[in-house]
Amino acid sequence: MAGSGAGFNGANESLAKQYFKVLVVVSAYWAVSLSMVFLNKYLLNGDSLQLDAPMFVTWFQCLVTVIICVILRIAALQMPTYVSFPSVAINISISLQVLPLSLVFVGMIMFNNLCLQYVGVAFYNVGRSLTTVFNVVFSFVILGQKTSLSALACCGIIVGGFFLGIDQEKESVDISYKGVVCGVLASCCVALNAIFTKRVLPVVDNSVWLLTYYNNINASFLFLPLILMNGEVGTLISFPYIGFASFWAAMNLSGVLGISIAYVSGLQIQVTSPLTHNISGTAKACVQTVIACVFFQQSKSYLWWTSNFMSLGGSLGYTRVKQLEMKQQHEEKKKASPTSNPVSRV
Repeated sequence: MAGSGAGFNGANESLAKQYFKVLVVVSAYWAVSLSMVFLNKYLLNGDSLQLDAPMFVTWFQCLVTVIICVILRIAALQMPTYVSFPSVAINISISLQVLPLSLVFVGMIMFNNLCLQYVGVAFYNVGRSLTTVFNVVFSFVILGQKTSLSALACCGIIVGGFFLGIDQEKESVDISYKGVVCGVLASCCVALNAIFTKRVLPVVDNSVWLLTYYNNINASFLFLPLILMNGEVGTLISFPYIGFASFWAAMNLSGVLGISIAYVSGLQIQVTSPLTHNISGTAKACVQTVIACVFFQQSKSYLWWTSNFMSLGGSLGYTRVKQLEMKQQHEEKKKASPTSNPVSRV
């Protein structure tokens, strides 16, 4: 009896450790994601900074990501027991093969930051809610994959929430339609980024870290002409805080958070599941909206909140529908697969 009791306690302790690990990882994902959104909002459209240089801010974040990748590679060489990181030697051939993805990647982060610059954090989730819809469209157009009526119904709820959100946002604030357009383009690029990533990953031996490295190297060069065309050089020269350590600390922190969100997102999927990751992201988006309304002292109507929950609920519903469809397809394939016949081997 004593032995069985010890085993039971050991099982409880092991389960408690698993729960604690999940709690730590999910908390880290929330902390990094929320910090990144609010810090980017501060850098892109903060009342105290007044820095109108979104391309420069995004370029610097890409540059910090490349530097961190190099540091991690050096650490892996010096401490291979504790740190593992692939080789980051520059290969022009690989860079060119990754370039199509990098163009989409640049569009994704550029329009994402522009959306955050022109609209409030509270409306940001609605403004960027059409990613799921574009996923369905591009999966059909590019990959030829059809979508069930249940999934399409969820997309309809998302689209309805998007337009209701625009209608309600303009009732309370002077909505920036430029920000809305940037949000739609960002959603489009996010969907394309997922498709292109699957195609390009084999080029870097399916290494997400190596893809991040080459993607950000390419992006660092692609953003330079955008900085010039947007007239941001003059803006930076006349920027009063350009020599302040606090400004550069915030810029570097934004770059660290940019690469951290990729890591903690992957970690959250690893310790939970893709479905739980999406549920966590949806819950985080709700909390983010509430925090933004409280922090910026914004009062929103019932229909405004309805639009948010339509967008978030539709996205969550779509995730659940796709998860059930994948499970059903797996079971059908399992039933259809022929069982091995021991007699035939004799």
